[in-house]
Order: sequence, then C-alpha cells, then structure tokens
Amino acid sequence: MLKTLKATAVALALTATAAAADDVRKLVAVVTDANPQTQLMSMVLTNQAIDRGVPTRILLCGPAADMALKDAPESATAPQPPKGASPQALLQAAIKKGATAEVCAIYLPGKGAEADALIEGVGVAQPPAMAKAMTDRVTRIWSF
Repeated sequence: MLKTLKATAVALALTATAAAADDVRKLVAVVTDANPQTQLMSMVLTNQAIDRGVPTRILLCGPAADMALKDAPESATAPQPPKGASPQALLQAAIKKGATAEVCAIYLPGKGAEADALIEGVGVAQPPAMAKAMTDRVTRIWSF
C-alpha cells in the first residue's frame, strides 16, 4: 500500500510539473552574469524555448549587456565548446527567430554610449513595458 501511495504521489508530481510547463505562454530571460559560459548557456536555453514556440523577451543588464554591442568584448564573440557558438551569435539567432532583445534602460547611459552602439535587432528596454511583461501571470522569468 505504501508503495502504491508513493508511486501515485510521484505520478501526480510529474503530471503537475508537465502541466505547469504547458502553462508557460511567455518568457522573459534576464541575463546579467559576466561569465561567458553562463551567457552562452542562457542563450542556448532561450533559443530552445523559442524553438518550442514560446514568445520571448531577452533583457540584458550589466556586464551581460556587452554581448549586444557592435564592438563587443571577445568574451561575447569568441566561439566556445562544444559547438563553437558565442553568446552574441546565439543572441542574434534568438532575434532572427522573433525574440525581442533589449538592454536595460540604464546600460547605455552608464557606458556613455547611444543606441547606435547596439547590434541590429537590440533595443533599449522601457521600464514600464518591461515591468508589465514581467508581471504578466502567464510569463515565466528566467534569470542568469
């Protein structure tokens, strides 16, 4: 009997997890980490979500926003194992697939730069619009 109860509990937990994943209708991926491997993995997972049909916004802040620069540091553009992709290349792939990519509103002023410093397809986030997107009840937020 105890085995049956445990098996039932596990089955219900797995079903609930799968159902919760089906409820994700939007994604906001927030990337702030300076580590290029973390940046790359954030873009790998974000692209996977896009490939699953999840409408996605990418918010790049702090050092991670450097991957959106035309003159990005080598850490954002250097190929990494195992497939030779870079954070910036996968950011561009996500944009081509329809993701909205934005840097934090304070990023460019903090760098003393203008919007023309950003690669094509990357804009500047407007705090009211981003807050609305992040508080939407059908939005999942990933933070890297």
